[in-house]
Amino acid sequence: MAEQNDDNRSVTLERLEEGVYQATNKRGNTLRFGSKADDAFSPVELLLAAIAGCSAVDVDVVTGRRSPAENFEARVDARYVRENGENHLEDIVLTFDVRFPEGEAGDAARMLLPRAIKASHDRTCTVSRTIENGTPITVRTADPA
Repeated sequence: MAEQNDDNRSVTLERLEEGVYQATNKRGNTLRFGSKADDAFSPVELLLAAIAGCSAVDVDVVTGRRSPAENFEARVDARYVRENGENHLEDIVLTFDVRFPEGEAGDAARMLLPRAIKASHDRTCTVSRTIENGTPITVRTADPA
């Protein structure tokens, strides 16, 4: 296996059965998913979870320095579109529902929340930045040798 730089991100995918897969990261963590895995996430749901999760991490870390949230939820909605034989998502909306306790620390976190959400969207969330930038994906076949 080739040596990887610290800036390289990768997962390996293994087919468990038709339509059911397991992704493994470099730390050995696994995630089962697929189009025929009724008890697991679909690939599209994983993409939506990645969008929410990436920004949630950013926002939680920044606001959590002021006060831990009493309630922290993020929801991603998107419209599935099939046009000209091609599938994609449109109208992706990430909604945060975050509540902080009363008091000075909670007030400080509440004041920071909109700025933290904007900073995550505009600069720090790798997932949504990659999608919005329209980063090309190269698809290839491994050399059998």
